[in-house]
Amino acid sequence: MNTETQIIPLVTEEQKQAEEAWRRSIPAQVFLNYFFAINYHIQEGDDAQGGLQHLPYFRAHQAELVEADEQAITKLLHACWSTEYALRATAELGDEDYLRNALHWTFPQAYHTIMAGLQAFLYTAGVRSNNPSLIRREVGRLVVRNAYPRPISFYAAGTYGDFSIHRLPLAGYKAGLHIAGKEIDAQAQIGQFLRTTRRLKAQWTRQQVQANPNTALRSQKTGKVLDKWTASHWQQITWRLGYTTIFDLLGRLQISQTSREIERYVEAEIDFKLFHQSLLNIVSYLNGIHETYVAKAMGLERYQKLVAELPKHLQNSFVQERLHTRIEPILQEQEPMMRLAA
Repeated sequence: MNTETQIIPLVTEEQKQAEEAWRRSIPAQVFLNYFFAINYHIQEGDDAQGGLQHLPYFRAHQAELVEADEQAITKLLHACWSTEYALRATAELGDEDYLRNALHWTFPQAYHTIMAGLQAFLYTAGVRSNNPSLIRREVGRLVVRNAYPRPISFYAAGTYGDFSIHRLPLAGYKAGLHIAGKEIDAQAQIGQFLRTTRRLKAQWTRQQVQANPNTALRSQKTGKVLDKWTASHWQQITWRLGYTTIFDLLGRLQISQTSREIERYVEAEIDFKLFHQSLLNIVSYLNGIHETYVAKAMGLERYQKLVAELPKHLQNSFVQERLHTRIEPILQEQEPMMRLAA
């Protein structure tokens, strides 16, 4: 009598589905890794020596502001804080499923709150523009000039295929697919994020240049628009890239709500609470830096008055908390030093 041998598959259907879900989640996991790594790097490097008060650029920062300037800055700060308020409200409401679906608005909110705070700071530095390219270029220069504390002063420069990473000594190590557990992991992942972001910017810039008949690079022999590029052609557009900084990395959060890319993140199996917390920490850190610059330019008393007169939803909130724990200690420490210098 023949008995059929039961064949037990080596990989079950459930295992296959789990592996497929994991594979689909890789892009979102990598994105989470990047922002967790930035937050990890900030927490590791945010010590007294790395603070704003030690930066010559910060100590020299001042501005002649008339009432209209202060009104413009206040408007930008209100936009910054109201957007951060909305981002924080999502975190407070959120269970895992809610935070997953909230990515449609939390990504752009994190980007826009930081950009509004950045514009308020740039306004005090004489850069008064809404042009995103100009803002990105100017803040890139400020990062390179050490206007920002050590944990976020890193940047990428150089031409396509020959990028260099600065102020991240461990950025050359291979980035893993796991959440950073050591500083070497964090720097490797930030380095990879800088390189991929700069590569995308270079490719986009080439596309823009070549699509315009007035700027397109052409063959010296035929005069036709080039479709194959050499290293020397890439070098000709490097100046258009500026520096690639943390602000370019945050620009990656501007994922279109209508694009399929956001759905990849929503459907992924990742730790959405950790993602949201990392974003919030980065937002609070950067907004605090820009607020301190603004307070120094306006004068601490005037800034304290501005905070005291905030709309109801912002009263007794994170804005006051940062004023008391971060801004006042730095500026009150500075005042005696400035009087001595005078």
